[in-house]
Amino acid sequence: MSDFRQQFIDFALQYDVLRFGSFTTKAGRPSPYFFNAGLFNDGLALKKLGQFYAQAILASGISFDALFGPAYKGIPLVSTLAIALAEAGYNYPFSFNRKEIKDHGEGGNIVGAPLAGRILIVDDVVSAGLSVGESVTLIRAANATPCGIMVALDRMEKGEGEYSTLQEIRNRHGISVISLITLDDIVAYLHTRQDLTRHIRAIETYRALYGAKTPDTSG
Repeated sequence: MSDFRQQFIDFALQYDVLRFGSFTTKAGRPSPYFFNAGLFNDGLALKKLGQFYAQAILASGISFDALFGPAYKGIPLVSTLAIALAEAGYNYPFSFNRKEIKDHGEGGNIVGAPLAGRILIVDDVVSAGLSVGESVTLIRAANATPCGIMVALDRMEKGEGEYSTLQEIRNRHGISVISLITLDDIVAYLHTRQDLTRHIRAIETYRALYGAKTPDTSG
């Protein structure tokens, strides 16, 4: 696991964003862990989150021309990421959408830079992939190209079928998917923390039930 990924897990635990216990996911599954990026809710946390996102994007090597954050959680994410990338020497335009179309002033439902070129979508955790589909439609309607999506966590569990939601997004829309951390990273981290190793068995049991099929990349 990359150092910044381990540091991000430390950071998520510090803010109680990552918790272990007994929870119910949006899909109604009983989960032994929970991740709520909405708890990165002060200035310092948001700044650090943007820096972690920037590290993951730069490490991925993905090529893009602009950033897009879907309303509502994607708005602060894309803003802090644009700042973090600029501080690292990479200045990108960014935009986000409104839920309701504005009929006065500049009008429309896109705020910020015009959608043009290759667009990287920035979100927190994708559950059903609906917001991604809406973002892809908006971007293509502007004659731009959605080239990827960046999220904080890949839960690596089944979506609508045997593959994960992020794998389904990759297959359905033909775009790259980047995650800051995966469930594999969380399990690897737990093995380094004697005070947290007791949670590993419950996670492995959960994965046996809901873990996604690994796509065949041979040939």
